[in-house]
Amino acid sequence: MAARLWRWLREDVWEIRFRRYVALLVAAVVVAAAVWSGVVMTREDRSCAPGVSRPPGSGDCVGVSETAYDFGRSAFTPTVRAIDRENRRLKPGSYVTVALFLPFTSTAPASLGDIQHQLQGAYLAQYRANHGTTGQTPSIRLVLANPGADGTHWQGVVDRLAAMTGGPDTLRAVIGIGQSTDSNKQAVQALTRRGIPVIGTSITADDLANGQGGKDPYPGLARVAPTNTDEARALTSFARVSGGRALLVYDKPGDPYTRTLQDSFEKLLSGSPIAPQSFTPPADRTLEGTTGNQFRQIASLVCDTPASVNTILFAGRHTQLGQFVNALGERGCTDRKLTVLTGDEGSYLAGDTKLDRDALTRNLAVRYTSLAHPDAWTKDAPATGGSPADAKALNDQLARSTAAPVGPIGPTALADGQLIIAYDGMQLAVQGLREATPTGRAVPALTDVVNEWAYIKGSHRVDGASGWICLDGHGNPYDKAVAVVELTPSGGSRFVKLAWPEGRPPAKECLPPA
Repeated sequence: MAARLWRWLREDVWEIRFRRYVALLVAAVVVAAAVWSGVVMTREDRSCAPGVSRPPGSGDCVGVSETAYDFGRSAFTPTVRAIDRENRRLKPGSYVTVALFLPFTSTAPASLGDIQHQLQGAYLAQYRANHGTTGQTPSIRLVLANPGADGTHWQGVVDRLAAMTGGPDTLRAVIGIGQSTDSNKQAVQALTRRGIPVIGTSITADDLANGQGGKDPYPGLARVAPTNTDEARALTSFARVSGGRALLVYDKPGDPYTRTLQDSFEKLLSGSPIAPQSFTPPADRTLEGTTGNQFRQIASLVCDTPASVNTILFAGRHTQLGQFVNALGERGCTDRKLTVLTGDEGSYLAGDTKLDRDALTRNLAVRYTSLAHPDAWTKDAPATGGSPADAKALNDQLARSTAAPVGPIGPTALADGQLIIAYDGMQLAVQGLREATPTGRAVPALTDVVNEWAYIKGSHRVDGASGWICLDGHGNPYDKAVAVVELTPSGGSRFVKLAWPEGRPPAKECLPPA
């Protein structure tokens, strides 16, 4: 009896139920594994490359790239690979990091061309600095910071750059920034408030500069390009514009670039009896919208102005400038000579296929201030303010960039000024970083780099390929050379003349006045 009871307990109660429990446990594990695998399989991988990912709700690859990642832009690939080779060559502890801050995922063809050229210019200056014959230190490591196509994700990128100021990265400067937009203003403000030195290459807006009203809202910001005010002063000095002979056409409500250009032109036309004309473009100023209708009417009103009016000062972005030029080509008074003067956005029109080139054969000239131009120092160069030798140094570097060890970096172009100005921006960074590094130390303090901008003048100026860079007490270039360029009917553009905010080149000392 006892034996049968034991056998029943072992076989029926213990073994059968135990096996059942085990089976249930195994089934639960299988189901859990399947659910976990399903979550993993369906979870979207939002990484693009080390340090770069797509933010929630966005397909934009945003972040700071320290590898050969090209942000999905094949035009950048050769230069990005060259930068990666140069960075890998550097020994830990021998370098400081500089970030090139630009919208690398922009979808606008004109902007991508600018970015490609700035990328090339920054790299060429990096390579020159690291391979110079003087053996100066520290070496320069270059990384790429992308705030997104429209700059929307600047905050996360700024946070990452701030974190890179410590540890082995030793980030000590940010260069580039790009266009004068509200997003870029916020990014520069956030960077400089954290004590990070910033060098603007192509920004020209007055409200993205220090010294306005005696205030410095961006402590640690230095700039290579003149402000809109200085560009306007140089342009009108060159063209000898007077109030009764000029009409202002401006973007309403505008953005940082167009508003400050408008303000500069208005000051120059103070007291003019001719009322300005405004236009309202789409919020995204890379789009044409219906602005062409407004320009058709403005072109008609131009013909209604007194015959003495021969100059139009245009404060707007390049898309609207192209529309306006096309409308002027169809104006009713083509027997009357007109000259359109505008800021550096005019450079975009040199290769714009939508521009009616025939309009430029109908007594219409379009001239603009360029950030730099390859022909500016080739002939009849002034004795001060820059030199043919400084421009040649860049050209020599370009000639070596088609093959190893410098290149290849892909097709290059200088006419839009972007490569030249980025090259000079990196040169300014290099000089500031090295001058701020104490003897016996490998890395300068952030505050020492910021303080260095006050000494970039006189014999400590930067001999840029775009002209001398002599900074005033607010980090703005003093009496910087401004290349005046004209669109040509056959395509492209031609260099006209150098102009100067002060009306003449700076003295050989290049010391800004008090």
